[in-house]
Formats: sequence, structure tokens, C-alpha cells
Amino acid sequence: MFNDLQDFAQKLAVLPKADVAARERARVRQAQLTKPPGSLGRLEELAVFLAGWSESGQPCVDKAKTAIFAGNHGVTAQGVSPYPSEVTAQMVANFENGGAAINAITAAVGAELDVFGLRLESPTGDITVGPAMTEAELLEALNVGAGAVTADVDILAVGEMGIGNTTVAAALSASSFGGSGAHWAGPGTGLDDKGVGKKADVIDCALALHSHVSSAVDRLRCLGGRELAAIAGAVLAARHQHCPVVIDGYVATAAIAPLFADNSDITAHCVAGHRSAEPAHGALLGKLGLTPVLDLDMRLGEGTGATLALAVLRAAAAAHNRMATFEEASVANRTSGSGDA
Repeated sequence: MFNDLQDFAQKLAVLPKADVAARERARVRQAQLTKPPGSLGRLEELAVFLAGWSESGQPCVDKAKTAIFAGNHGVTAQGVSPYPSEVTAQMVANFENGGAAINAITAAVGAELDVFGLRLESPTGDITVGPAMTEAELLEALNVGAGAVTADVDILAVGEMGIGNTTVAAALSASSFGGSGAHWAGPGTGLDDKGVGKKADVIDCALALHSHVSSAVDRLRCLGGRELAAIAGAVLAARHQHCPVVIDGYVATAAIAPLFADNSDITAHCVAGHRSAEPAHGALLGKLGLTPVLDLDMRLGEGTGATLALAVLRAAAAAHNRMATFEEASVANRTSGSGDA
């Protein structure tokens, strides 16, 4: 948990590193497994990645959790979404009753699901007329996220729900990496071209009002939302607990853009679960240096893409840990310097 916003900033400035020795041992084991080198492609890279953040030094995804954070946004007063804000609370109830896509997907991949509604009755401030949150509100949201990272979890997938939050995501992306509203705005939950244009104008208005922001804390407070701040808090807390994180789509990814702007090492324990169909998500992943595990043309949110990626990460860990080595299987390994058969 974060004592205050200065504590959050200090923890962001000094980040724990992966276990380099564990990763090297994992690379050595990969070379000994009964397969041609590199033949499992990115699964091998993911296994090595997981080993570096595992307490045991071996890739472990036994206890996986998906955390969904939900919040409402004052900027919806500007007409940036075709859906009313009441949908956020209604969807949270749907999550809690087991009726959403994320419920089906977490069950399918064997992940625990936690849902956090953050003051849904009190939308954040309209970012075109003032800051989204006070310092106290931001700290509270950051700590909701931090509280989702429990010691028994091997890996955490993060997702969100919040009508209007693709507008906030675009504003955070633009503030962190530059560019106009038009560069970062997309259809979200179904805007037409005219609606996207209006959304871009709203983002530009917010960026002009908050052009003074220059830190992760200021960006999250002035341009963010409670659910995005909670994701930022969860990602930073997970880093300090050596817990790898799988990031969901555009909004969840934008939540760590301000952190990256302050310390680009923040993504070292992160995996991009998928590439969203929201147009700017690919550009944002490029800025963060993250390669998505999946690309299934999804744009639902709810942590669905990140949770699906957990299945791939489980497979990567299983192949690494359970495959026999050439010696164990009494299979001849390739000779040094030999060409293709």
C-alpha cells in the first residue's frame, strides 16, 4: 500500500529487478529440452520471463487472478460515449452475478476473479473543466489497486470497466507520449466518425487545460480515472512483490503510460495480453515496447484479452517445467555446428 502520493512516486522511481540468474537457468534448460532450439517460439521467451519473477526461480502460473476495476467519469457529460454512466454499475453487478464474458473466460482458464467498483455513485471531475480527482481520491484509488495484489498470487491480469474511459485513456496517452486527440481517439463502445471527431476535440480541450502536468501522479490525478489509477497502483504494487502482470486492452494499457513516462522500466514485469481492435492500442503498445500475446480483434475490455493470454502463459510454464530433457528422454541432441537435416 502507498502511504501518500510521494511514497507512490518514490516506489515508481526505484523498481525491483528480475532475477537474472533464474532467467539464465531457464534459458539453459530451454536448450536442453527435447525440441529444436527456438521451436516453441515465443512460448520459450515467456517461460524465461516468468522464471525471472518467480519466487521459486521456475516459471509458475499456478495461482492466477484477474482483477477488474470499475469507475465513472465526469467527462461523459461532453457526449463522448453512446452509453449512459449507469451502465458501469449495471455491468459490475453482471460481473458479480457471473453473467459477463469475463466470468466465462476466467472459468475456462482457471483464474480467480476479483471485481472492484470504485465510488461508482461519484463520477470523477470532468477533465475538460478541472482535474479528475483530488490528491486524496487518487491515493484511495491507487491503494484499491495495490490491495488487489495478494501474496498468494503467481500472476495478475488487470482489466477495467467504465463508460467514457477510452476518452480518458486517450488523454493519458497523449499527455504521456505526445500527439493530438485525433491521434489517440477511437470509437470505443461504438461511436461513428462524427462521434470520434467530437471525442478528439474533447481530448484536445482537456490536454490544453492540463498542459502543465509533468509527472505520473499529476497525469493520473488531472486526466485519469479511478479505475485507471487502480490499475496503475496494482501494476506498481505487483512489481514490488515480484508478481508479473498481464495488461488488457487500450484502457488498461493507457493506465501505465504515465508510469512509463516517469520510469520506462515499469513494463519489465508486464506482458501485453492482446492487441485491442481500438485503433490507437497498437501505437500505444509500440510506445511501451510491448508485444501482444494475442491478436483476436477483441475490444470488450473487462480483462478478457489479458485473461485469455493467461492460458498461453500457463502453456509456456507447463512446457518448460514438464518436458523431458534430451538426457532424461535418452534422445540424441543435435551436434554442435551441424546443419539442417
